[in-house]
Amino acid sequence: MQKDKAVASLGQQSLLMPAWITAALAANDRLKLYLSLLQAASRHALSADESSINWSQELARAGLGQTGWTQDLVRHAYMDDQLLVLPHMAQLLQALDDDLETMARPVTDGGIVTDAERFRTRRAHWHDWLQARRDDDGLSAPNLNSLTHGDRASGDSFHLLVMDLHKQINSLASAIATENLDGAHVWHIQPEDRPLVRAFMRGLNRTAPLKFGHPGLDTAVTRDGERLLIQNDIGTNDAHVLVITDEGRSIRLTYSELHVIRFKFFQRLLEQAGFSWEVAESVMTPGMNENKPYTVGQATLHAEDDATLQQGLEDVAARIVFVIDWNRARKRLQLFVNKATAVDLLERAAARGHGHMGWLMSGGEQLVYSTMEAVGSDAFRFGDRLDSVLGDTGARQFLLELMRMCTALLLEQQPQAVIEDKARLLMGRALAQHHLEFDLMAEHAAYCHALAQTVCDLIAQGEEDSSQLVARIKRWEHRADGLVVQARQRAERQPRWKPVVQLLLQADDVADALEETAFLWTLVQLQPQPLPAAVLHTVGKLADTTLAAIQDLVKAIEIARMLDPELDSRDSDVFLETLWRMLRAERTCDELLREARRTIVVTLHAQAAAMQLATELATTLEKASDALVATGYALRQMAFEKTGVHA
Repeated sequence: MQKDKAVASLGQQSLLMPAWITAALAANDRLKLYLSLLQAASRHALSADESSINWSQELARAGLGQTGWTQDLVRHAYMDDQLLVLPHMAQLLQALDDDLETMARPVTDGGIVTDAERFRTRRAHWHDWLQARRDDDGLSAPNLNSLTHGDRASGDSFHLLVMDLHKQINSLASAIATENLDGAHVWHIQPEDRPLVRAFMRGLNRTAPLKFGHPGLDTAVTRDGERLLIQNDIGTNDAHVLVITDEGRSIRLTYSELHVIRFKFFQRLLEQAGFSWEVAESVMTPGMNENKPYTVGQATLHAEDDATLQQGLEDVAARIVFVIDWNRARKRLQLFVNKATAVDLLERAAARGHGHMGWLMSGGEQLVYSTMEAVGSDAFRFGDRLDSVLGDTGARQFLLELMRMCTALLLEQQPQAVIEDKARLLMGRALAQHHLEFDLMAEHAAYCHALAQTVCDLIAQGEEDSSQLVARIKRWEHRADGLVVQARQRAERQPRWKPVVQLLLQADDVADALEETAFLWTLVQLQPQPLPAAVLHTVGKLADTTLAAIQDLVKAIEIARMLDPELDSRDSDVFLETLWRMLRAERTCDELLREARRTIVVTLHAQAAAMQLATELATTLEKASDALVATGYALRQMAFEKTGVHA
């Protein structure tokens, strides 16, 4: 990745040379290994004995241990007449070209080497030479010699250019001799800069262990006139760069980021430290980040004194680690919770100082999946999302604690087996503390409450247009039906859900009766004469009593959720009081139904259709209270079983 291009795009050229030199030396190692592999491939093509040589150690030292094609280069090479045929030849030529450019950059583009133009000419020649052979099947003997020979009397070669560049790079490295200051790569700084660098590195080093060996956090510092420049290499993405300048008592931080959502995350982190932001529109830099747009923003902190300035630098540095591999963590978390919750979890993990890398290093999503599998099919089945079983709050709490636990155990250098065992115990506690069945019952009761409240509103408003309210009731009743379907699906694989299904079937009768009441009200409104006030009054009392009983149902479900045989018995007392109040409401509704019938007969005896509709309206409302009684008894049975009592 080309961090140097990102730094250059941010206008901090003076920070580039050390990075260029470091990259050039690494490219030199790779180029010399490629040339050795070419020579070995030639020998193998002529003698199969060469295939026994193992290049694994050399490849690993050059950072090429994961490139399988480099091993194939030797063992699968062969001669076709006078042509050395190489597997992956196009990859090899491109690698030679890319690394030559990287190696030449500090010599040709650094503005220090006096004969840079000569090196630019040689680099351009070999670039064209390599590109011209991309479609060839192999290398002829003269071409192989042009790449690998070291005899200056025979003219220039690719190998000779690499050697000459290496000499120049060593000279450049000596010319800009650097110092390691608390882990920062510094050069050309002033004595007054040292406390600032130490403050930055103090924050960085405090949280750096949280990256657990992941690449990133390399820091370069230099002075450019009146400005102290600090550059931090956050991770592996070439647009993911942070440059800090200290100008007097102001810290100005320029941050480039490919992912807008991660940019906003880091933006919020720094706002918590007192920084203000100016964010530009997404930009593109040719040749960088595969020409994809990225976001650039500038954060500023104005310090009143040196202590505040140093604290600001420390605060910034301490937060950088939480951006490393952030997007991967977000995507993995979204396998278990929604996108907003995943981002919130990462923010909470950063705020609590343990971050997310420990979880990723401990297996990430695989750790969660294995933990879900370990607790058994009674709780989870294949395809279940964590929040569908634990609920949003339960899943959030579990994942946040899991990230904290993984970080702590890795810092203690505990083995993976210990992490997995503790994750299972954590999941067991989460399941014991949370009952999704109560979430489903509570949601269904909430729909019933909304239905009852709206029926009360319909009756209270009389002749006003009720079409919107009735349509709303229909939607809510349909959603309540959907909850019953969910419970049935769960009961098919989890026996503990069967009582929930029975309760919800009773509760759904309540919802059905209320929806039918709303429908009957639309028929009442079709009558030429409105219902008498006395009838509306008695029917309204029926609706109000049903609403109060449903409110008690909502309360009873929440109390039942928390019932525990080891907790205060007062919760049980309140639960029973609430439940019996529901049951008494049914008897009240029986009496109100009789009152309504008397009033209907007295006031509507001459209007047969109106009397029938009014009677059916009152009777349907009373059916809702009957269904509430059955629901209450089902809830009572579940609560007794939960507390170890047999009803």
